[in-house]
Amino acid sequence: MTTVLITSASRGIGLATAIHLASTGADVWAGARDAIALADRLHRDSRTRGLTIRPVALDVTDDHSVLAARDTVASGGVGLDVLVNNAGVPGTWAGPDDVGPEDFVGVFETNVFGVVRFTRTFLPLLRRGTTPRLVMVSSGMGSLALQSSDPVYRDIAHLPYPASKAALNMLTVQYAKACPELIVTALDPGLTATEFTNPVGHSIEEGSRAVVAAALDTTGPSGRFIDQHGPTRW
Repeated sequence: MTTVLITSASRGIGLATAIHLASTGADVWAGARDAIALADRLHRDSRTRGLTIRPVALDVTDDHSVLAARDTVASGGVGLDVLVNNAGVPGTWAGPDDVGPEDFVGVFETNVFGVVRFTRTFLPLLRRGTTPRLVMVSSGMGSLALQSSDPVYRDIAHLPYPASKAALNMLTVQYAKACPELIVTALDPGLTATEFTNPVGHSIEEGSRAVVAAALDTTGPSGRFIDQHGPTRW
């Protein structure tokens, strides 16, 4: 059985991914800042009946929370095969006249530093897994190529979030080189109708497809950037 840990799995793409992976038979740890509220939500959701989804308290911006989550997962006795770095925040949409360095801090704390904190903490456990996989939920907003060519992204100007996802894409490449025993994948869910997009874009289920594909991929190669159709451009 494949065991997966997903950050920010209480709603949106994270929750849809947790349910989809659990429906394939995976044992899923669903990270959430409020694990009790997530447990209640899962109990009331008819889609989760008979599935193994374990809520775990997890805030990727807090060292103590991440360490406690590691201890919980390690003591679960089911190992760990896949880490899904899904937690992310959009930051301000203010224009360049109003955006300052302080507007990047919170975005990078979750979207970049949180990924590093979470990954570092769980790497020893992940390395003992079966075909270990490290999955980064990025965005086409972080693709330099798509920023100038894609009809969805080329007319959107947004300072902190794309910068954080471009950094996450580079982290993906570096983790793939530094950890050859892992399959490391970044992915673009596409413009998805979540609370971040008000909601504009395709369904959350469609947005979760690339995440699920990366989590289930046991062949690689490592160091790729994909969307729901396959490899995409950095």
